[in-house]
Amino acid sequence: MSIDIHVPTLGESVSDATIARWIKKAGEMVAVDEPVVELETDKVTLEVPSPVAGRLDEIIVAEGNTVEVGALLARVTEGAASKTDKQLERKVAGPAISDAPAPTAPVAMVGSATTFDVSSLSPAVRRLVEEHNLNPATITPSGVGGRLTKADVLAAIKTPQPALPANKAVNGPTVANSLRPTPRDVDAAREERMPMSKLRQVIASRLKAAQNNAAILTTFNEVDMSAVLKLRADYKDAFEATHEVRLGFMGIFVQAAILALREFPAVNAEIDGTDIIYKNYYNIGVAVGTPQGLVVPVIKDAGEMSLADTERVISDFGLRARDGKITPDEMAGGTFTISNGGVYGSMMSTPILNPPQSGILGMHKIQKRAVVIDDQIMIRPMMYLALSYDHRIIDGREAVSFLARVKEMVEDPRRLLMGV
Repeated sequence: MSIDIHVPTLGESVSDATIARWIKKAGEMVAVDEPVVELETDKVTLEVPSPVAGRLDEIIVAEGNTVEVGALLARVTEGAASKTDKQLERKVAGPAISDAPAPTAPVAMVGSATTFDVSSLSPAVRRLVEEHNLNPATITPSGVGGRLTKADVLAAIKTPQPALPANKAVNGPTVANSLRPTPRDVDAAREERMPMSKLRQVIASRLKAAQNNAAILTTFNEVDMSAVLKLRADYKDAFEATHEVRLGFMGIFVQAAILALREFPAVNAEIDGTDIIYKNYYNIGVAVGTPQGLVVPVIKDAGEMSLADTERVISDFGLRARDGKITPDEMAGGTFTISNGGVYGSMMSTPILNPPQSGILGMHKIQKRAVVIDDQIMIRPMMYLALSYDHRIIDGREAVSFLARVKEMVEDPRRLLMGV
């Protein structure tokens, strides 16, 4: 029985995805719930599993194509044997089948020399072959369909290979090295052109749209982290033993930001046409860097959570984001975002708004600096804070006051407990 695999629901406001890669190939066996294809949306990368056990008979959409929700991706024959198994059965029961491998690319014999159709090579690969006077027929290919890749040729360059005889190639242009390559040709041979991923394309367009549409302004302050560092040193072991999660900085900043947002609701609001929508709830986005790009999972109803609950959610997001397991729904509905560039060593930055939100708080690296306290010069662990905000809805007074309020609560964490 043939079963269709369709594009699943991708989450709020997401209508299409790109085929990032096929995990399984046509003819291979799949188990129930085994991932067969990886989809990439503007928010997250997700895997689509097989609904049944059987053989992946047909792949409908190739890698790199865009598909909409509900589109047909592939067909699986439930309970069928793999094509490899059937071929082995025919070898045993039927006529002998030649085991001779098919040629990996057009090759011809001229006298005793082996030649190659270089027209089948990509421009980058052909340029490398010509530049180094290599014989492609002597290089083992690793690409799809037996094609030579740039990596194959670069590996061959490090190992001496028989040169391609002059004027011996057939079915294509002669490989010659009569012209000295230009500097641009040499540089191009060392470059690799790759299409932007769906996630990277949307990140680029959304960030540019934020700059074009919002009146973004950034205000800065600095916070003395001495009290928070002492709090962690005194209670980190007891906190972890009690709540089974580490005590981090992000949870404290989330709690401080929520109290400040209650006092300055415009920072938690958004513009819709000529209206301002004030949010009486606090969904805090936490920016997480991944190999695929920046993702911002959202702590839903963070205003109702304790510090321990907040740290659990943040820890879970961090682990699953690196594995690409954050779902689209978990990245929707944010009202305010916090980004911690300090984990990468950033001293100071101006974060960009995450539309349609009106504010984003940037944390940075903790660094010991000389500061004046009660007319005394002291060494303290300091962190720069940055609040980028939409000046169309948030006035400078509100932005500066919001950031100062966060500073007060972080410098004296007792305020978080007392709510003052």
